[in-house]
Amino acid sequence: MNIEKYIEHTLLKPGATNEDIVKLIDEAFEYKFFGVCINPNFVKLARKYIDEKKAAGENNGHDVKLVTVVNFPLGTNSIDTTLVQVHEAINEGADEIDTVVNLSAIKMGDYKTVSEEIKAIKGVCGKHKLKVILEVDLLTRDEIKKACLNCITAGADFVKTSTGFLKNGLGATTENIRLMADTVARRGLGVKASGGIRTRVQAIDLIQAGADRLGTSSGVAIVKY
Repeated sequence: MNIEKYIEHTLLKPGATNEDIVKLIDEAFEYKFFGVCINPNFVKLARKYIDEKKAAGENNGHDVKLVTVVNFPLGTNSIDTTLVQVHEAINEGADEIDTVVNLSAIKMGDYKTVSEEIKAIKGVCGKHKLKVILEVDLLTRDEIKKACLNCITAGADFVKTSTGFLKNGLGATTENIRLMADTVARRGLGVKASGGIRTRVQAIDLIQAGADRLGTSSGVAIVKY
């Protein structure tokens, strides 16, 4: 199994430096990961560096997609703020956008707002893929399924398990991946597993359960060992 093609090599920790981002991108090209996932303040730097490596022929015959996050990690921005973030990220060179769903709206059963906000974000994304982070550790199975259905009707491209920022969260589990995949796969949406993915065995289990992407900061360890 070519696990590397599933991996979004991820660095979302506060305190990251320009040098950390450059190293992340170098590793993504070296190991032929699908892409990198970084905070929006580094998008402009990352876009320039990725394009320079490709132009110089230093890309190992590979392209690396640039993914960034908005309304992250709490999902508590106003929709207007989130739309500004999306617009800026795309203008600065992001290929894909990961956004946290409105968790408060889900908990209140206000799925109309959930759907309307996702639709608005996708409207700004246009051709750029949109992944919606559900933060599944905070949701019931029924809420996960309903949120997935909202992502379908609103035009999202992926549903994603977790931010990875919950202290006691389980993150990606095969049970939740199966639930999400069973809900969205036939409607053409992908599933991104994220949160606590550290081993090759775990990565394979998640892919077999239905994950189309893996968001992890342990990509090098996963493909090497």
